[in-house]
Amino acid sequence: MIGWLHGTVLHHHASGAVVLDVHGVGYEVHVASFDEYRIGDVVELFIYTIVRADAILLYGFASYEDREFFELLLATPGVGPSTALAALRTMTTGELATAIENGDAKVVASIPGIGAKTASRIVLELKGKVMVPGTYVAMATSKLENDAIEDALRGLGYTTQEVRQALAGVTLPDDESAALRQALSLLRRQ
Repeated sequence: MIGWLHGTVLHHHASGAVVLDVHGVGYEVHVASFDEYRIGDVVELFIYTIVRADAILLYGFASYEDREFFELLLATPGVGPSTALAALRTMTTGELATAIENGDAKVVASIPGIGAKTASRIVLELKGKVMVPGTYVAMATSKLENDAIEDALRGLGYTTQEVRQALAGVTLPDDESAALRQALSLLRRQ
């Protein structure tokens, strides 16, 4: 996987991609805003790579945090790379994080290609996983651990919203069983 590129901007595509010359190899990279990348500029981009049967697609971001936010958006059901990139082309990660944390699906729905239903899903899925202002961090444990704990708690009858509210801002132990016990304890207090 390609994770980072440093090179010279050679060309802008109408599709929102730039061609980046990296030591004689031209990489086509879809970027959130190619207006900030002028032809001839030397830039570095944090890359998210998608490999499909018919193509290898590169998405480039000025910061690693923006790349992670893009990846977080992709984890939302119904949100693909085009929609996630449109979100980051429409507003900054800080603005989007604020809208998500405030539960403002109407602001999220103002992004081209995102309807009310998808906006509500984004807010529901990501609320509590982003931090305002401007940057986001995954919840205290890794996403895989969080997903396993959320799944276990949902299996016990708790809703996703109840779980996320109880665990917001809480650092859980690395041991999964200890983390689950602590999460159950927090949920019982609500």
